[in-house]
Amino acid sequence: MSESVLSNAARYLELCKPKVVALIVFTAVVGMFLAVPAWPPLSALVAGTLGIALAASSAAAINHLLDQRIDAVMARTRNRPLPRGQLGVNQVLIFAGVLGLASMVLLVVWVNTLTAVLTFFSLIGYAIVYTVWLKRATPQNIVIGGAAGAAPPVLGWTAVTGVIDHNALILFLIIYVWTPPHFWALAIHRRSDYAAADIPMLPVTHGVHFTRWHILFYTILLVLVTTMPFLTGMSGPFYLAGVTVLNGGFLWYALRLLRENDPRLPMQTFGYSIVYLMVLFGFLLVDHYLHMFLTRAGTQAVALALK
Repeated sequence: MSESVLSNAARYLELCKPKVVALIVFTAVVGMFLAVPAWPPLSALVAGTLGIALAASSAAAINHLLDQRIDAVMARTRNRPLPRGQLGVNQVLIFAGVLGLASMVLLVVWVNTLTAVLTFFSLIGYAIVYTVWLKRATPQNIVIGGAAGAAPPVLGWTAVTGVIDHNALILFLIIYVWTPPHFWALAIHRRSDYAAADIPMLPVTHGVHFTRWHILFYTILLVLVTTMPFLTGMSGPFYLAGVTVLNGGFLWYALRLLRENDPRLPMQTFGYSIVYLMVLFGFLLVDHYLHMFLTRAGTQAVALALK
């Protein structure tokens, strides 16, 4: 394969925001496993994962397309394929359309219509409503628009059950509340970029100190929300112990952000928030199967005792 073909493939891959999509897919897959007491059906697991990944990649590509003017101004994004002229508008539009269409076909044919519809609305919510309107309209953009980014575990849940369960909505709520402190930490670090691009992110419109307080408030709310899986019986003591440690770390970063002026802290907080979400969903998954194992072991012990 020639070097030019590899370079072009790398550019299209960059349009998909693979790191972001990987986190989206991970939370969706965890939602699939949590939705059933044992193992999710293989067909729904494979087709659902691929369909959600393709939809997220399509949304990311549309985001690149609609944000190319902003991306050209911001230091973090000016080297993306569109601002550099490495890909054209029509190429990106066709690429995003093919990915989006493929995701819908996969989900409708091999998963279920509910998941396809919810995935479609999530795609539109992020790629169009957030990118075109919310991002430019209000400093609460990431709060309102966070609903689209919080959908993946619900999509995973419906992919294997065909219904929206209250436990799936708890997973949605966790990501929804996690999103503002996660993103505002990055926005503090990149506030000059957002100001140059005329994007009304909270640190630009209300200042860094105000944003730091909001990060702390949302982190406290996140601590409360992340106890809900235990309080509702969705998860057990293993999850509670793990999330308590994670929440302690997030609160520590939020308090340091408020008290210290270390320029490295916003990105350290942002980095921790990504690890936080991945490990939290990992705890949910391990706790789920630990409970299943202990339940089966207890049932077998009782059966042996009764013999």
